[in-house]
Amino acid sequence: MLRAELLELIRNGENSGVEFKRDDVRPEVLAKEVCALANLEGGHVLFGVEDDGSITGLTRDSRRAEEWVMNVCRGDALRPPLIPYWETIEVNRHTVGVLSLPADLPDKPYKARRGSAWQVFVRRGSVSVEASREEEARLYQSSGLLRYDIRPVTGTSFRDLDIRRLRAYFDYIREQDAPGAEDRLEWERLLINTDFMVEDRGRSIATVGGILLFGLNPSRWLPQAGITAVAYAGKERDYATREDMRLRGPLTPLVDSAKGIVDNGLIDQAVGFVNRNIGHGATLVGARREDTPDYPIEAVREAIVNAVAHRDYTIAVADVEVALFDDRMEIISPGRLPNTVTVDKMRSGYRATRNELIKEVLRDYRYVDARGLGVPRKIVRLMREINGTEPGLIEEDERFTVTLFRSRD
Repeated sequence: MLRAELLELIRNGENSGVEFKRDDVRPEVLAKEVCALANLEGGHVLFGVEDDGSITGLTRDSRRAEEWVMNVCRGDALRPPLIPYWETIEVNRHTVGVLSLPADLPDKPYKARRGSAWQVFVRRGSVSVEASREEEARLYQSSGLLRYDIRPVTGTSFRDLDIRRLRAYFDYIREQDAPGAEDRLEWERLLINTDFMVEDRGRSIATVGGILLFGLNPSRWLPQAGITAVAYAGKERDYATREDMRLRGPLTPLVDSAKGIVDNGLIDQAVGFVNRNIGHGATLVGARREDTPDYPIEAVREAIVNAVAHRDYTIAVADVEVALFDDRMEIISPGRLPNTVTVDKMRSGYRATRNELIKEVLRDYRYVDARGLGVPRKIVRLMREINGTEPGLIEEDERFTVTLFRSRD
């Protein structure tokens, strides 16, 4: 880090990625701050900087300060251990110690010792606090240690799954023999073996993935299972709308033996909403007139599929949102990007997932690109080809937004 960069951090004050500390704090206090930063997006702890931003410098020599920091981070008060980057910078005859943590640490959640217990801390603004149960679950999920889509949905049973969609899936999509419609025990055995159900104390319970993919009424059990779709009348969110719908139902369509869609699933409902509410121009291809939509439908479909396949379903208060404006379209997915995914990695075709079961079933229906190149090839490339715009891919707070622009204007 350059001296000018350090001074800029200090001028900006403490925030979600920067903490000021003296180097005489107790090890458990330091572990709490490091833990919270590591569980968010990394950041810096600046030693020898007071809460008001005044620089007082290290109270011990640089080598002893480094040894103390490393001992705390390597397991004395932090689990799993990590090795931060340490450096010292001279500022106005004072030595400032800088502990730096990268943004994509893979072993979340980190825990700090508090007495005889180990607790998870997260960053909320400039404060480190104990994680809620939901926040801790999301950290386990983001590291791949928790498969949320195969967790049981308490209170559900085989009756809450759509047998028509399941039969079509196994018969026509997977092309394997499915049990007879009345053979419930065989169906339950098959669904347990494919993670759409789990067995618990002699009962068969539908999983989150089973309900989302094949549920008769997914929103009854999972309020976050739908898509809120709004077509606004202008360029801003307003009460004036052209169409406003809460789309509900299973993700998968009901298909026939030719794999044609008999009844739309949630994805095709959302694509249909977009198609109804976007403009269409016309071009001549030879002697024929062909309609051309403002947005390539393949790019729209890819963005919607990614939103429902990779969203964080532990966030139980928010739908996926599809918002249309006069100049753009926004597809908003609740939750941060999964695992070690970054926007740059997405543009390059990086493959990672939060909901493996959901992704694999959507791949069976050919909604998901088997090569993992949907973002660079279907979103980025198609938007460049149709109107020369660069799609926006933005992660902020607890949501990820894909923005498709109508034109260069």
